[in-house]
Amino acid sequence: MFSHELYNVVHIVGLALLMLALGGIAFTMDGAGTHRASGSRRTVLLIHGAGIFLMLLGGFGMLARLEMFEESSWPGWLWVKIAVWGTLGLAAFVPIRFPRAARPLLVIVPVLAGVAAYMAIYKPF
Repeated sequence: MFSHELYNVVHIVGLALLMLALGGIAFTMDGAGTHRASGSRRTVLLIHGAGIFLMLLGGFGMLARLEMFEESSWPGWLWVKIAVWGTLGLAAFVPIRFPRAARPLLVIVPVLAGVAAYMAIYKPF
């Protein structure tokens, strides 16, 4: 098993890839109006998938190091974080399906990332 710090770095690299991909998708859809116009749909979705994978790997690795799996139920802050990252995982497909949602995504994504960070740092419940 790896150290808590290494899992934290993996989690943050995943976050960077996820934000890069969502920003790329939003700008592509907002500017071109169609994902086929840029020719980068596959690349951006691969980056998005790699980011989600690394975030899950790092996040659940940290939970294992904190021995959170031995508890009977997870705390509320963890459920909120999982819901936020699930939403960000699906967010890549929203502007592809609805190009008008690309610009609001540029505001919503950082807000959701902030909520997840708040939950992880302060653990309010």
